[in-house]
Amino acid sequence: MGVGLRAVGTIHPAPVLLLANHVSWLDILAINAIEPVRFVSKADVRQWPLLGYLVAAGGTLFIERERKRDALRVVHQVADALRAGQRIAVFPEGTTGSGPELLPLHANLMQAAIATATPVQPVALRYADAAAPFSAAVEFIGETTLLESVWRIACAERLHAHVTLLPREASDGLDRRALAAAVRSRIQAALDAGRG
Repeated sequence: MGVGLRAVGTIHPAPVLLLANHVSWLDILAINAIEPVRFVSKADVRQWPLLGYLVAAGGTLFIERERKRDALRVVHQVADALRAGQRIAVFPEGTTGSGPELLPLHANLMQAAIATATPVQPVALRYADAAAPFSAAVEFIGETTLLESVWRIACAERLHAHVTLLPREASDGLDRRALAAAVRSRIQAALDAGRG
């Protein structure tokens, strides 16, 4: 399985909260191929074969999405990591989407950046293959299993991850919903530019 990487821009120096759209489990690998960062991930990823071990070893902060109050615990963990000068990446859609259109963004974890006056950096992730600018091979939605996903990715022809690292944005003094709306607009614009 060969996946090429095409990156535009650079990851802002730490501390920074990266806010990326979410297409596939490959997203973590694509961003880490540019610069190692810590991620926030749903807790069940920890149980995945091999990938679960790798993301846990990378210092991932796990959130139990079924527990409403767990988001507050993770906001505090992210804020502590940002205060310690780290880079943290979050997928604010909360789940994977098909790629071309963003799902609504959940603003809860953005509060960590606002509380610590840490800049955020929007990241647009797109996967293209020989057939389309948004590859269906990487879609990890619905009832798709990890094994099915790995197989489809392995069979894709000329698959490339396109990572667009957009300019950072100040967060201090902002409302988290307004910040989420601004980030969503910038990521969607970058995805729209990739349709060409």
